[in-house]
Amino acid sequence: MRAVIQRVAHASVTISGEVKSRIGQGLLVLLAVEDADGGEDIEWLSGKIARLRVFPDDAGVMNRSVQEIGGEVLVVSQFTLFASTRKGNRPSYVRSAKPETAIPLYESFVARLSRELEKPVQTGEFGADMQVALENDGPVTLIIDSKLRE
Repeated sequence: MRAVIQRVAHASVTISGEVKSRIGQGLLVLLAVEDADGGEDIEWLSGKIARLRVFPDDAGVMNRSVQEIGGEVLVVSQFTLFASTRKGNRPSYVRSAKPETAIPLYESFVARLSRELEKPVQTGEFGADMQVALENDGPVTLIIDSKLRE
């Protein structure tokens, strides 16, 4: 699994002109799933995101997690995170899992992250044409890959 995590002041997902999900201060997580992903990837990545210390403490040092600040999380599926641009100018998405594999893993990830945070996680809609709006806070943007464990 690969995730792009952005610390946000607020974020939302709109589908067909209607806001599906909206969060205040917290994390926007763009998530891609590949065929090789499984339960270990879900467990490791959800735990990492829940405990990631990217929010400032009283001294202004990034030392608090989304859990500690009572923040919210919005997870949006984004298969393009596994794009390969090695050959030519048209990205290849062969590493991205097909929907029949990716959807159950995506849903399991969201459920696991919700348990880690002890609160609901907002989502987009898998496979939908979504407009994602956000106000970056910092900006703070991280890329985490469960296979690389970084």
